[in-house]
Formats: sequence, C-alpha cells, structure tokens
Amino acid sequence: MRTVDWHDCKVRMIDQKRIPWELVLVEFDNYQAVANAIFDMTVRGAPAIGAAAGFGLALAAQQSRAETLEQLLSDLEVAAKTLKDARPTAVNLAWAVDRLMAVACSGTYRHPDKLRDVLLVEAQRIADEDVEINKRMGANGADLIHDGDTVLHHCNTGALATVDYGTAIGVIRTAFEQGKKFHVLLDETRPRLQGARLSAWEMEQMGIPYDILPDTAAGYYMRRGEIKVVLLGADRIAANGDFANKIGTYQVAIMAKEHGIPFYSVAPTSTVDLSLKSGDEIPIEERDKSEVLAPFGHPITPPHFKARNPAFDVTPNKYLSGIVTENGIARPPFTESLRKLVEMSN
Repeated sequence: MRTVDWHDCKVRMIDQKRIPWELVLVEFDNYQAVANAIFDMTVRGAPAIGAAAGFGLALAAQQSRAETLEQLLSDLEVAAKTLKDARPTAVNLAWAVDRLMAVACSGTYRHPDKLRDVLLVEAQRIADEDVEINKRMGANGADLIHDGDTVLHHCNTGALATVDYGTAIGVIRTAFEQGKKFHVLLDETRPRLQGARLSAWEMEQMGIPYDILPDTAAGYYMRRGEIKVVLLGADRIAANGDFANKIGTYQVAIMAKEHGIPFYSVAPTSTVDLSLKSGDEIPIEERDKSEVLAPFGHPITPPHFKARNPAFDVTPNKYLSGIVTENGIARPPFTESLRKLVEMSN
C-alpha cells in the first residue's frame, strides 16, 4: 500500500497520526486540504510530502476553473506557494512543486486541459520514481549492516515516510530481506514519537527484531558497545553535506562520533540542495508548543507552561561517515562527492 497516491480524482493518503492504533486512508479533493495535511503531519517524511505536494498541485490544476492558460498558471502559482509554505524545511516538497511548475511554465502546452493532464502524469511519475529510488538506496546501503549488528535509527524513514519502501529503513529492510540477522533500536523521537509509533509499527509489519528507546538512552547503549551503526534520514542536505533532520539527530551524531560508531544519512538526491553552501542556511520549522506540552491532545503540564518546539536540527558534515543515495554513497569531501551524485540524476 502506498503512503500517498491519486485515487478517483482525489489525493489519498495514510493518516499517519492514527498509526499504530489503526490504519486509515483519508482523501482530499482540494489542494488547500492537502497543504493542511502536510502541515498537520497527516502525511510526513520528506519524500512522502514531496509526492503529496506534487499530487496537490495536480489537484489544484483540476480544481481550477480557468479557461485560459494564463488564468490556470496564475491559479497554480497561488497553489504552489500554499503548498511550499506548509513545511519549509523539507526540500523535497519545494522540489516536487517546482518540478511541476517547470512543466507548466515550459510553454509546451497551450491548452489548459492538456496541461491539467500532463501535470497529473508528472505527479504520478514523481511518486513512481520515489519507489524505485528507495529500492536503489536500499541496495546501495545494505552492506553497511552485518550479521549480529545492532542498528540505531532515529525518527521514521520507512514506507510511511516515502511513497513506499523507505530510505534508511529501506536499507534496513533490504538487509533483512537478504537474510541478515540483526537488531534495531528505535529512538522514540519526541515530541511526536515517530520512532515509537511509526518505525516500531513498520518493524512489526516486516518482522524485524527491534526495541524502542527513550531519546535519552542512545548514549547508554553506545557506551556499552552495543550499537554498531547509525542509520537515519534527512529532510534537506546542503552542498557541503551538512543536513537537517528530525530534532535530536545532532546529539545522536555527536555521541556516535565520540564512540567511533559509523553514522550514515540515507536520502535521495532530490533532498540535496546545492544552492545552500552549508547547513546554516537551512530554514528550521518551529512548531506549536502544544505538541510538547500536550502530545496528541494529552496534557502533561499546565497549558500556561513555556516550551520551544523546533521540528529539526542541523548536523555538521564532520559527523557523517557517508550519505547513501540512489546513485551511490557520498563520502568526504561532500562538496565534491554530493555534486557528482546529484549530477547523475540530472
């Protein structure tokens, strides 16, 4: 089952807020609702929200009543901004929207109905490509896991975070399908518990042995020598290899470096933003304090208590052993290796 797809002239997706308690599909018939679903994390994970935004823009074209190409392009520009503003850190979202807008503005299609059809085809192509790309990343990274290893994973990077298969969990999945015997430790990933809810649910579905850890426990197991490799995703990677990922990644990277544990990010080349020289230029999304003070609507403090809630942090490239992409593994110096891998996709 795909995390997000086009069904009956609507954008259909798994409601990830309801996993692991129930598997529910929701459908949206307007792009504003798709943008809201991205913002409120009904759909999340950089590749998944990229595909959702692509379908959302195709839906905006279908939704528009424009009778001329100029009117349709004007409507699409409004929709594109709305979708891109939903979550500013993950570059896949803007990448997918810009890819469709490039088709729309190419001048190739002069009739609005033809452009509507073409945009839907392109959105579907983005979704289909994501699945194939994830499987290639899985194959490229599977050798990083050996029999008897314990793998640490942060957040969720499986099929739920993509259209299907997964990025870092895609690597774990490929290694498991190859018959390797290993164990996975999952950071719970506060405050939205993507590790405890989503990654653990995916491990259950695949039959991969796992344990959930409090976010504060990773260092304990590293010091004991139990963790052999860290695999996680990325929401935006700068040209020098600095990368933004779910909050808590930076501290895991520091501990892995201290204990000599290989630390890898797994992400498609569409997550690489060569326009940014370093991670200092990556915009970091700040979410509402209620996610900290009342997770999933369950208060753990009085509502007037103060809180901060950055959704991501930036990990400097010096902590990375490598970045696994669909075109191979980038290794230091990342300014050179990343550019080469990105150019292979262009």
